[in-house]
Amino acid sequence: MAEPCVVIIGAGFGGAEVARALRSAPARVILIDQHNYQLFQPLLYQVATAALSPADIAEPVRRLVRGQRNVEVLLGEVAEILADERILVLADGSRIAYDILVIAAGSTAAYFGHDDWAPFAPSLKSISDARSVRSRLLRAFEEAESTDQAAERNRLMTFVVVGGGPSGVELAGSIAELARYSLAKDFHKIDPKSAIVLLVEKGSRILSPFPKELSDYAARKLKALGVTVQVNCAVKRISETWVETDEETIPVAFAIWTAGVKASPVAKTLGAPTDKSGRVETNRDLSVPGFEGVYALGDSALVHDDKGNSLPGLAQVAKQQGKYLGRALARKLQSKAPPGPFVFHNRGNVAVIGRHAAVIDFGWLRLTGIVAWLLWALIHIYLLAGLQHRLLVAVQWLWRYLTYDRGARIIVEPKAEGDSSC
Repeated sequence: MAEPCVVIIGAGFGGAEVARALRSAPARVILIDQHNYQLFQPLLYQVATAALSPADIAEPVRRLVRGQRNVEVLLGEVAEILADERILVLADGSRIAYDILVIAAGSTAAYFGHDDWAPFAPSLKSISDARSVRSRLLRAFEEAESTDQAAERNRLMTFVVVGGGPSGVELAGSIAELARYSLAKDFHKIDPKSAIVLLVEKGSRILSPFPKELSDYAARKLKALGVTVQVNCAVKRISETWVETDEETIPVAFAIWTAGVKASPVAKTLGAPTDKSGRVETNRDLSVPGFEGVYALGDSALVHDDKGNSLPGLAQVAKQQGKYLGRALARKLQSKAPPGPFVFHNRGNVAVIGRHAAVIDFGWLRLTGIVAWLLWALIHIYLLAGLQHRLLVAVQWLWRYLTYDRGARIIVEPKAEGDSSC
């Protein structure tokens, strides 16, 4: 009798953990991803602001499951799930049959009905996004240096970050530090320290998932860095050279979108009910109601805790779900009793604002300042896949701390996007 086939869509934090937990399971495991690497998205903004290179935060998928003879890695994109037939259809038309399906496909940027804004306000969901933002950011300063028109120079040195969540706060702070410290002595005609960075948030405060005292601290620290925080401010239109809010029209070099995410489109093709973000609602054991042998986790899943609250789309949630589900499936395949429902253990919600400034909310303990900043650094180094990445990032952060220098200041032209060396 042939071994059952477990197919995992997505080799991110959750999907890779499922695959690794099935190391000794009596099953054939197929791990599918459209990229050959696992990306550490929490540090993607540092690639966008020239602090790190893409290779520093990406680990080859095959290395993650090296030595697991029952795991097959497949480079491809899932276009459709035919649940009635238990078949996946890939973008190239090929088909894969499954006995157990795990949907861990991650998320994409959500522009809330304004997808036409995407070319003018790129998101940060992929390496190509980060490299594009980095190139546009650095080129803006180069073009400001070469123009003699004051109005054009001011526009080229104005950047708007849309969305005051952790990603927006971290990105805005990092752009401000890049201009104020790393680029400050590199130009002759312009003063990079005069660059304008605006963080625009539709809600009443930034970092809304955090307690108000931490949000207020973050706002103060951003202001000290030179970031202008605008709350209760909705974006109405975005073009190549300006951003219109409900208060004003701002000439900009470009905007960056961090205001929302939605589940990968593949989750919807299952045919199960989804929320407005496209997440598939699951049971507490991560199984999808009405679809035998189908599970969802991470950004693809709407999972509630024992109090009825939906779990956030965080890396730590996906990793814990992946470990839980992998072990649960291994027990199921070995005809052992299933574990209880998934329980999320909060390891702390964290956001960094800049040098010596971060916030951490453990629920029972709240930290700010240099202690939170050091913990943030340790947590992120620990979560990186691969010892070499941990060492490289640690050394680069130490060098940047001592010198304020950022070594990944490479402008990549669109025609060279296939070059992954920078």
